[in-house]
Amino acid sequence: MKYILVILFSAASLFAQVNADDVKSFTLKNGMKIFVLEDHSIPNANMYLFFKVGSRNEYTGITGISHFFEHMMFNGAKKYGPKEFDRVMEANGGSNNAYTSENITAYTDWFPSSSLEMIFDLEADRIANLNFDPKMIESERGVILSERSTGLENNPLEQLWQEVQAAAFIAHPYQWPVIGWESDIKNWTKEDLENYFHTYYAPNNCVVVISGDVKLDEVKKLAEKYFQPIPAGPKPRSLHTIEPEQTGERRVFVKREVPTAYLMIAYHVPQSGTEDYYALDLLSSILSEGESSRLYSSLVDDKQIALEAGAFYSEAFDPTLFYLYGICSDGIKANELESAILDEIDKIINNGISEEELQKVKNQKLMSFYRTTERINGMSNTIGTYELFFGDYKKMFTAPDDYKKVTADDIKNIAAKYFSRQNRTVGVLNTEEEE
Repeated sequence: MKYILVILFSAASLFAQVNADDVKSFTLKNGMKIFVLEDHSIPNANMYLFFKVGSRNEYTGITGISHFFEHMMFNGAKKYGPKEFDRVMEANGGSNNAYTSENITAYTDWFPSSSLEMIFDLEADRIANLNFDPKMIESERGVILSERSTGLENNPLEQLWQEVQAAAFIAHPYQWPVIGWESDIKNWTKEDLENYFHTYYAPNNCVVVISGDVKLDEVKKLAEKYFQPIPAGPKPRSLHTIEPEQTGERRVFVKREVPTAYLMIAYHVPQSGTEDYYALDLLSSILSEGESSRLYSSLVDDKQIALEAGAFYSEAFDPTLFYLYGICSDGIKANELESAILDEIDKIINNGISEEELQKVKNQKLMSFYRTTERINGMSNTIGTYELFFGDYKKMFTAPDDYKKVTADDIKNIAAKYFSRQNRTVGVLNTEEEE
């Protein structure tokens, strides 16, 4: 414990060297908001572009279209043609990645600070002039269809997650998977793609974060040169659908040939930035962070009724789900594992947790937070995450105290508040349905 506290103190000291005032921001005339954090410790920089679009912005008929653009944005534009984005970036010492969630699509670039202008040029080209060549669209459509089928084929838990999600939400667009439904993927039109892109991948729907060996004045000059001429898009439609309160347990069975059963339980919980967020995030760690966590130590290590067990609760703009899952050991039925997981939840609701257990997960969470922000990539991602999901990037600097404020009673109360039978959806994937 003493060793952990020393590391924690050291990491916290590094984080304390940066404060909210060190992060500068400006907004271009087209509505693009840009944050800059200067860090001259190494001659490298990082750029994150967060587009406020994910599967929640889709509707029946075009599901999966946000994920499609994660792929298409690398397939050529006006100045830099197909495959040129990666080639030019690598030639200039850079690399990149991207991800799509229910809420956002993010693109990130790592590069020597000497290549900053080239990165602006590359990004501006694909935002302003993305190529909608029909052959490229069909090629990428095929890639995504293959990715979808392969993902479901190779990962039974992903298939179960998709089915549970669809059952837990009856109104809100969180009900469909980020990759989309197969029939929609096959039927997007070129017009669908162009309309969606020009609305959601426009500068006024984008937050950019640049960290590293850069100067604010230089970033502003380059942003005005490359990004500001890109016209703002139409205002994205607001999402007004509110998921109705769940008033009874829902159950899903997925038939599939598997060696042992898979189980997933989902509870409706609030979105990021609410007063219950930090307690729920710590509760997720209590249940599944490491081999000493409640689910692993009880179900995998002690009782040996599960090959794997865990929980997850992700950032979200709207009320979302808190998931618990497990894979049955050989000879164990899904209802046995379900009972065991629910017993662990009931223990927390009825008996609470110890101060030692709470402090352990707080240390884990803070260590993870500090380690993430030690690097410019992690700092950029965290600034953007707090700006988008918590309403203000400055809240990242109060996050350590927000975690520290959570009490054992808060954990007990939050479990009782949300982990009720009427608020849960249970899914089982197995060869045969149990009687």
